[in-house]
Amino acid sequence: MANLLKVGAAQFASEIGDVDANIDRHLQWITRGHEAGLDLLVLPELSLTGHHGGECALSCGMKRGDARLTRIAEAAGEMAVVVSFIEEGPAAQFYNTSAILQNGRLVHLHRKVNLPTYGKLEEGKHVAAGRFVETHAMDEDWRAGLLICADAWNPALTHLAFLHGATLLIVPVSSGVEAVGADFDNPAGWALTVRFYAMMYGAPVIMVNRTGTEKDLTFWGGSRIIDPFGRELAVAGQGDELITAELEYDQVRKARYLLPTVRDSNISLVHRETARLLENLGVPELVRQDNT
Repeated sequence: MANLLKVGAAQFASEIGDVDANIDRHLQWITRGHEAGLDLLVLPELSLTGHHGGECALSCGMKRGDARLTRIAEAAGEMAVVVSFIEEGPAAQFYNTSAILQNGRLVHLHRKVNLPTYGKLEEGKHVAAGRFVETHAMDEDWRAGLLICADAWNPALTHLAFLHGATLLIVPVSSGVEAVGADFDNPAGWALTVRFYAMMYGAPVIMVNRTGTEKDLTFWGGSRIIDPFGRELAVAGQGDELITAELEYDQVRKARYLLPTVRDSNISLVHRETARLLENLGVPELVRQDNT
């Protein structure tokens, strides 16, 4: 019998640095998610702070136990909700973080690892990079891999998520048309990338972008839900919108049987060759151990 998961992606604009105003928008989308009978609702990268939230980290940074996150988690109920914010971690370290909230608590978080410092993107000036790729078991079959935007442009991070057992990839993004440059087509790039990952790893992908404009960036929406064969189940337009789809675990089983990328990944070879590469580059042993 198929293990069905009804999922939704809500794309919208956020107010820069105004967490309280953005919480009201989150609660509205959560209400719509409940009305649609969703098991999982995904909101964009930095949904609680806006794309430029890192620039006001001192005023909008939130610790993981913040009462405002608890409020969203309580509103989520049994529906898992992915929100994103500037996290103030231990020792006053700030991160671009996405979290899964459910049943009144924060059940999983991911700190963005790959901080872009190219084009019009300067995240590394404001937040620290995360250091781990982990997954979250939603039930016996569905295990979520959670990466943030540019993380998915480092194929090694996506590979790690699937080697850690992900059967579903969640990617909140904040992608502006002008972010990288006129010669780089961000909308087409994302459409290609998420279909590739879904097909290659035999797992659905939920990519959620924001809308509207912030300063010199125009956000194009285009959120999408992809099945484990790389087929688009739902694609949003440019405005505020909730798209939904039903994911069937039996399709994951079939896709991975036909194309066993995870099975044939040869982890020991990758580990050996990575260690050899670090040695050839003269990276000290202590650093090698910390990074591998």
